[in-house]
Amino acid sequence: MGNYVFDSLLKPFEDVTELEAKTYQSFEAIPVTPVLGAEIEGINLGTSLSDQQVQDIHDALLHYQVIFFRDQNMSMDQHKELGRCFGGLDIHPSIPGPEGHPEILMLHSDEKNYMAASQWHSDVSCDQVPNLGSILYGKVVPRTGGDTCWSSMYAAYDGLSGAMQHFLSGLTGVHESAHVFGKLKGSVANYPSAEHPVVRTHPETGRQGLYVNSIFTTGIKELNDAEERSLLDFLFRHIETPEFQVRFHWQENSVAFWDNRCTQHRATADFFPQTRTMQRVTIKGDQPFYRALS
Repeated sequence: MGNYVFDSLLKPFEDVTELEAKTYQSFEAIPVTPVLGAEIEGINLGTSLSDQQVQDIHDALLHYQVIFFRDQNMSMDQHKELGRCFGGLDIHPSIPGPEGHPEILMLHSDEKNYMAASQWHSDVSCDQVPNLGSILYGKVVPRTGGDTCWSSMYAAYDGLSGAMQHFLSGLTGVHESAHVFGKLKGSVANYPSAEHPVVRTHPETGRQGLYVNSIFTTGIKELNDAEERSLLDFLFRHIETPEFQVRFHWQENSVAFWDNRCTQHRATADFFPQTRTMQRVTIKGDQPFYRALS
């Protein structure tokens, strides 16, 4: 019986593809975990990137889902220029940016300004057309604590039984934001809501991933109240599985670039009374869809 229980715990992770180190033309990518995340060495994000560098970053993002850079120096304009290499820049629907920089989102956390981002989420999934990804720049980081964790929604989907995958494939998640953004100091009363497939097909890789999160997903359209609550509670706990995750320790001037179409993340609120100030640009995305794989 003991061996059966142990084997059943390992089974969901057997089919997860292990990432390997890759050398691109303009830099080297070193995996952080077997499932997602890589440190990128040998590139300066504060300069005008060549077409090859942009292509390599794009390819590394698709492969590793979240990529990390150390010792970067960028002005707000340079940060925006970097984001525009990968698409148009999104403007947050409810939180105004600094004067003259509406595309920039400043995220400051201290004992009086607690982080909503300490719950697992995909950024602004409540938008009708959610964003592609986010580029976060560490301006003021605590000496200890304040790490960010990412979870692979590919791995979370692959870790489900075939029967559960099939059941989820026809369901629609309800995503809302008033209960989140309405509580934030300085927010404007623009609180989007949307419906998206519970299982999302990545438009570039073709892989399936879960697309529900504990901040914005409030219901499942096809289920009654008791059913949707039970299912969402299960999925939210499943997403938190440590084997699906990577954890990044911030240093000043570190940068993380992640794909919101196939990851979720949360910031750890364990650093008070220290403070944490981050600067983010977000890249416009595409309408989520589900396509059955042949």
